Amino acid sequence: MWEKLGMMQNKVLKTKKIGLTGGIASGKSTVSAHLKHLGAYVIDADIVSREITKKGSFVLQKLKDELGKEIVDNDGNLNRPLVRNIVFNDAVMLKKLNKVIHPEIIREISSRIEDVCNKDIPVVVVDAALLIETGIYKKMDQVWLVFLEKQVQIERLMKRDNISYTDALNIIKSQMELEQKVKYADYIIDNNFTEEYTLKQTENLWNKVLTEVCGG
Repeated sequence: MWEKLGMMQNKVLKTKKIGLTGGIASGKSTVSAHLKHLGAYVIDADIVSREITKKGSFVLQKLKDELGKEIVDNDGNLNRPLVRNIVFNDAVMLKKLNKVIHPEIIREISSRIEDVCNKDIPVVVVDAALLIETGIYKKMDQVWLVFLEKQVQIERLMKRDNISYTDALNIIKSQMELEQKVKYADYIIDNNFTEEYTLKQTENLWNKVLTEVCGG
């Protein structure tokens, strides 16, 4: 695929920025992985988050100051399962977490987008569950939302993480409702059915973007 895009590298006027979002257990990661398989250049907000909170980072220290020293394990690494358990059950702690980490994620993603644009890469996909909440969507040319009904989302989360219905519901409630995200989306990938159907929709959207970038 990149061979096709490589033919027009020297005439890229503006990198098209695609924002990919969804909720927990919505299937966003499946779509993102398939886009990578298709050749997309993907900036993954989860990877960015892990990198900026690595052992010894100033962001990790700020989180420790806000949430408590117990969030760092004996090896000096962020105890992510513990943090998830804390913030998904405490709105105040979630707000503290977001106050520290959101600005840093936005700053780092913005920097990476700028680097991509400077390299004349025609299309970049920003994979971020909090694309809307953090305002990163405003930097995008298009927003793609991976959508499924709440009950399906709850059932998939319960099965994936082996948790109770109540725990799954609390986690989902801690995020913006997918129904609310719909109004921000330019395109919706329906993940209520089979994975094959989801991947086909993804391919169709990706091919549409390539057509737009390559001028038909």
